[in-house]
Amino acid sequence: MYAIVDIETTGGYAANNAITEVAIVLHDGNREVKRYESLVSPGMPIPRYVQALTGISDEMVADAPPFEAIASVVHEWLKDAIFIAHNVNFDYSFLKHQLQECGFILNSKKLCTVRLSRKAFPGAPSYSLGNICSFLGIDISNRHRAAGDAQATVLLFEKILAAGGLELIRTMLKGRNSEQYLPIHLPAEELERLPMTPGVYYFHDQKGKVIYVGKAKNIRHRVASHFSNNKTGRQKQEFLRNIYSISHETTGTELMAFLLECVEIKRLWPAYNRSLKRFEATYGLYLYEDLNGYSRLILEKKKKQLQPIYTFSLLLEGQNLLRKLVREFRLCPKLCYIQTDNDTCEGVKEQTCDGACEHREDAMSYNGRVEAAIDALLQSLPSFSLMDRGRHAEEKSCILIERGRLYGMGYLPADTAIYDPAELKDYLTRYPENDYMRGLIYAHAERWPAKKIIFSPV
Repeated sequence: MYAIVDIETTGGYAANNAITEVAIVLHDGNREVKRYESLVSPGMPIPRYVQALTGISDEMVADAPPFEAIASVVHEWLKDAIFIAHNVNFDYSFLKHQLQECGFILNSKKLCTVRLSRKAFPGAPSYSLGNICSFLGIDISNRHRAAGDAQATVLLFEKILAAGGLELIRTMLKGRNSEQYLPIHLPAEELERLPMTPGVYYFHDQKGKVIYVGKAKNIRHRVASHFSNNKTGRQKQEFLRNIYSISHETTGTELMAFLLECVEIKRLWPAYNRSLKRFEATYGLYLYEDLNGYSRLILEKKKKQLQPIYTFSLLLEGQNLLRKLVREFRLCPKLCYIQTDNDTCEGVKEQTCDGACEHREDAMSYNGRVEAAIDALLQSLPSFSLMDRGRHAEEKSCILIERGRLYGMGYLPADTAIYDPAELKDYLTRYPENDYMRGLIYAHAERWPAKKIIFSPV
């Protein structure tokens, strides 16, 4: 038995909206068996734009039953039937949510007449209910009312059956057919042609703009997982409605997919990405010369217009490094802003500072030690590559860290031997980097030391 359903609601997502009208037509695959229709009191005002669209006003539902009064009837009609609707996930999500609020569980198999129409009538100019019915010569009376749209969906379903749709239905109902769970505007072929390899995927809206970027060890499986539940919240429902197409870029490894995702989110700033958007190295170690000619090292929040010597995600991390340089190179804690009070320099007291803060050491001598400290820091930063599998057997992938920073990544022929980072750079694409990305690379290098090739400092 098929239950062909249409509902009208106060808004576009189930979690914070309600049903104002419901129509259910039970159909045995040959003819209509019976139907149920009812206005529903939503328990909230109906927005004016919804009233204008549906013609259902607050006055019309004032004496209608609330959903909990009809929930047992609706559940009884739906529980053993195959749930059919035009854009089925919308109607199903509302009814499942509201039935659950009333203590009923709905776990029906679903069929979407949008997707069935695409298969049965390829080449139609549009598959919205109004347009596909017009294309097939189906008259719709009482448009945007549950009974009228449900009747139109019944006639559309019967035309699908007459066009050999029974086999389509069997295919869609077989197992857990993923097509039933796809966003309404996303053709199934878009998912089917995605590779089962590591990489980055992009969801595009109707205009082709990227609205979400994700990374995956297996692109097809990860993309499908976005559609494996039908959460009723506004954000998830809007997200799904705005997905019209998918593109992707394969990478040799999952680590490269992680790094590329970071870069692409910063570059494209997609509307539905939240994590990684705001991540930046928080602090930087900067060098400047004061009015007396002394070189000063200072930890500051990262500044866009200035290039730091090195960056840190935690202030404590930077403080520990700066103290180490002060100790090893006899730098002044006051000139490095480790000591900020007006007391006598702790370094002078402990005889680890030669008095630059009191002008007892000339600027040239002091600045020479600052330069030596910076040089030692840069020399201590690692230079290495991570070599791993490529996108196919004829290539290998490479990520290059140069003096502690990500230089870039790319691919080179599998039989190429590289002993100098300068030779690698011809094969690599440069990318911006941050502490988060470096952390991923360092952690991977520590876990898989055999993939790491260390280069001597220049």
